[in-house]
Amino acid sequence: MKYIPTDPILFIQNRERLVRLMLPGSAAIINSNDIMPTNADGSMRYHQNSDIYYLAGVNQEETILLLWPDHPDPDMREVLFLRETNEHLIIWEGYKYTQKEASRISGIKNVRWLSDFPAIFRHLMCEKDDIYLNSNEHYRAANEVQTREMRFVKRCQQEYPLHRYHRLARLMYQLRAIKSPVEVELIRKACEITGAGFRRVLKNLKPNMNEAEIEADFAYEFIRNKGIFSYEPIIASGSNSCVLHYLQNDKVCKDGEIVLLDVGAGYGNYMADMTRTIPVSGRFSRRQREVYEAVLRVYHLTIGAMQPGLTIGDLRSATESFIEEECLKLGLFTESELNEENSTAPLVRKYFMHGVSHSIGLDVHDPIYPLSQKIEPGWVLTCEPGIYIREEGFGIRLENTIYVGVNGPENLMKDIPIEADEIEEIMSSGK
Repeated sequence: MKYIPTDPILFIQNRERLVRLMLPGSAAIINSNDIMPTNADGSMRYHQNSDIYYLAGVNQEETILLLWPDHPDPDMREVLFLRETNEHLIIWEGYKYTQKEASRISGIKNVRWLSDFPAIFRHLMCEKDDIYLNSNEHYRAANEVQTREMRFVKRCQQEYPLHRYHRLARLMYQLRAIKSPVEVELIRKACEITGAGFRRVLKNLKPNMNEAEIEADFAYEFIRNKGIFSYEPIIASGSNSCVLHYLQNDKVCKDGEIVLLDVGAGYGNYMADMTRTIPVSGRFSRRQREVYEAVLRVYHLTIGAMQPGLTIGDLRSATESFIEEECLKLGLFTESELNEENSTAPLVRKYFMHGVSHSIGLDVHDPIYPLSQKIEPGWVLTCEPGIYIREEGFGIRLENTIYVGVNGPENLMKDIPIEADEIEEIMSSGK
């Protein structure tokens, strides 16, 4: 992730909010992510742990944040530990943060090298009974690889078995759900870059173009604007548009087909999420447009339902009802079939089988705890209804990133074309 300067007040306020939720007399320790290996001597591009970035704004491996709110020395209440640089690291890996620079970025006055951590950690554990440790508790997480956090938790439990350990994730997820104005602006910028990529695709797409070429158009706009793909892009033409997590992106887009684009940019560690479905030829067929307009109506109805006080589950139920009506109009099933359906396998789920909304921020699927938590002002959510007709060889999905404010939802992608007429017009002018 390319570094984007961010006002340190964001991280200072985030730490203050966390401390207010912690038990009196407790402390917390948060670790950065590892650099993950590939094969031989290769490694993946580094991606910082979202929680430590949220609290300190530092994008560097082997970083540790210690929060000790009631330490008698004010300088020890927040301590950031960094990997100490040297001439060898500068030659082979490039620039690393200085203590002064990390202090400026994070707003933390006391920045130490990692070599100081063992002694301070020992002092902490001798003084404290209640310790918050971090973990990935997203309900869909596949924790198959042992992370730096997991190794640290194991070490603490082995060396200090009599302490009372608490789950930091529960507090972090509560905090991260509500986005500050600074965070919303970073997400808005990620949406803007996403829109630039989409407009480039609209102007360049033509029959016999490969899905990989479409992905490259997005990459061009993302990279030149200091963004990244916020997740592996889905460029799915023809029947591939019915594959929810299609990732091959290597098929030829044929005349008469549609192509589903599920793509988002990341900017300054904050993510956007967008889906559009467009005609390869520049014009929807009659049936494609019929289904497209049905999904668009559902999209508008679902956004209208994105109000404080509801849950993500409530939105899903409402959207199913909207899509059920549209499926009837599209002739995908009849009233009599609907009356005879099995309550455990509703007919609508043949054509709409995924969620309609998720939280988004530092992670594309930002965690929410508990799952039954009601939407509050300050949440940023996606709205992504779809209808997938495998027997007809195509699916339509539309998705935007939405900010839920006090006065209702705000579409952060309102400048990105979504109406069928506008899409066809731009594609026509591009050719």
